[in-house]
Amino acid sequence: MSQTAILGAGVMGETLLSGLVRAGRRVDNLLVGEKRAERARELEERYGVAVIGNREAAEKAETIALVVKPQDMGDVLDEIADVLRPGQLLVSLAAGITTAFIEARVPEGVAVVRVMPNTPALVDEGMAAISPGSHCSEEHLAEAEALMASVGKVLRIPERQQDAVTAISGSGPAYIFFVVESMIEAGVHLGLPRSTATDLVVQTLVGSAKMLRETGTHPTVLREQVTSPAGTTAAALRELEIHKVRAAFLAAMEAARDRSRELAEGS
Repeated sequence: MSQTAILGAGVMGETLLSGLVRAGRRVDNLLVGEKRAERARELEERYGVAVIGNREAAEKAETIALVVKPQDMGDVLDEIADVLRPGQLLVSLAAGITTAFIEARVPEGVAVVRVMPNTPALVDEGMAAISPGSHCSEEHLAEAEALMASVGKVLRIPERQQDAVTAISGSGPAYIFFVVESMIEAGVHLGLPRSTATDLVVQTLVGSAKMLRETGTHPTVLREQVTSPAGTTAAALRELEIHKVRAAFLAAMEAARDRSRELAEGS
């Protein structure tokens, strides 16, 4: 089997590495590019994987996952570009970095796939959206899909939709955590111990998400099933509508999309 290299061994890089190992990838087919000696030893001990320099990893691998900060992408590409060759696959997990940006800095014929992951990949419940660059074959896309499927669900989308995806699923966990935080604070305000409020809210969230996924029922229908006429839920939902929570979510996600566009343009 061809070798896969992960350049960047931060939280998301290690998440991808551990997901691939759990998914059955042999560690002798996995390489990690990491400059910090202490971090390299830690990963070698934990996973039994070879941790080497970026250039060596890029030269040996057929597939290279670029799990670096957006602001570091240019430097990493400059470092590895002259050892890349046509037919190799670069899978970029850096927010806001376009396939065109990468393709302009690597040899002609290197395939590029852009990925927008999210942090639930840490518990194998990630949502990744992938978009092909201009030299991608079906095999390249399938390999990128397999990489990300090791830590969650994968969707193929046109690259022009990536800013919207960033606003919805890339930043989305933060919105959910914000809602959970607010509900826990409300529970405390209503007289519950914080630990009790936390248990109630977290399990309600998990259960509600599972209902959505497993029943396939539209969220409006599920909401109506909980909402009795003139009942407690109806009273609460009325307040959310008065405070324009729905409109606030739309405005928030538009702001996230616009910021994603700005980052892609380098501002």
